[in-house]
Amino acid sequence: MKSVDLMYQTMLAELGQRSLDAAWTADFPPEGRFTPATIKGRKYWYFDIPDGHGGTKRRYVGPADDPDIAQRVSDHKRDKDDLRARRRLVNSLTREGGMISPDAMSGDIVEALADGGLFRLRGVLIGTVAFQCYSGLLGVRLPMAAILTGDADIAQDYAISREVEDSLPPIVELLQHVDASFLPVPHRSGSGASSAFQNADGYRVEFLTSNRGSDDYVDQPAKMPALGGASADPLRFLDFLIREPVRTILLHRSGIPVVVPDPPRYAVHKLIVASRRHTDGQGPAKREKDIRQAALLFEALQQTRRSADLALVYNEAWERGPAWQDAIRIGAGMLPAPDADRFKTVLIDGAKKNREAIELPFGE
Repeated sequence: MKSVDLMYQTMLAELGQRSLDAAWTADFPPEGRFTPATIKGRKYWYFDIPDGHGGTKRRYVGPADDPDIAQRVSDHKRDKDDLRARRRLVNSLTREGGMISPDAMSGDIVEALADGGLFRLRGVLIGTVAFQCYSGLLGVRLPMAAILTGDADIAQDYAISREVEDSLPPIVELLQHVDASFLPVPHRSGSGASSAFQNADGYRVEFLTSNRGSDDYVDQPAKMPALGGASADPLRFLDFLIREPVRTILLHRSGIPVVVPDPPRYAVHKLIVASRRHTDGQGPAKREKDIRQAALLFEALQQTRRSADLALVYNEAWERGPAWQDAIRIGAGMLPAPDADRFKTVLIDGAKKNREAIELPFGE
């Protein structure tokens, strides 16, 4: 696996800063002001902006103890946009630097959701579109065959959606600005709520959330007050994936600041998901992609000396109990022999660095 040249990694960092500046300028224009509020004993920042009718409209910003947010509040008036320069950076990173850009539909959809406030409201981009960000995040070149997709998956924690007291604009309207043929997909449960939206070409946007306890919730869409009228399908194991996500850039147009799962979590989660794929329909193809993406990340994490990070999140998943262990064993058993050997090596190396024991999923 080839590394991305350090020059382009530096350019990506610059693009990330400029894109974040631009996003904050768009969300929080100079005529508004930041206002602190205390909810259930914890301090949060909100943003008040004139509504044009003599009043104000309030937007959720985030926890006051987040250092990035605190710095943004301090620098609010100085943020500036540099659209043309950022587009040149994106072109250089993808055409010359070997980093990954999404297909136009995926990029436009993520951009529309980001502009609507998805990541400000602590949504997380997951699935293959998130995987496309890992080339730049890890500084490695990933093969195109592992990143092709026809859908976009978005996750949000259920408690966060209920507590932020803010919402995206109507999801249908955001998506129809990208493609007028987007419509809600009837839920399999027969509920009137929709957790997925699809256009005439079959491109699908799906919203997911963590399962809140028993499997009784799995077949029922969860109401998500922050998602602009969209519900979300509860999924087991999702809370592990979206815990402690990271900020990065999706290389589309002038760069889109996004939030994605931490790569080690994504890799372990892919093994778990692969073990639960159906054996009919698109299940086998999706399972093959899951395993391929996990294997590529194991290689990238080894190459970038992040074996300790992988071992930590692997142990976290393993210690959640027998069901998790069985899923990891089954997923790991699907890895081709060279990838399985690399996975063992990375886990053992990471455990040594962490000075802790580790139980391998291969019966050794």
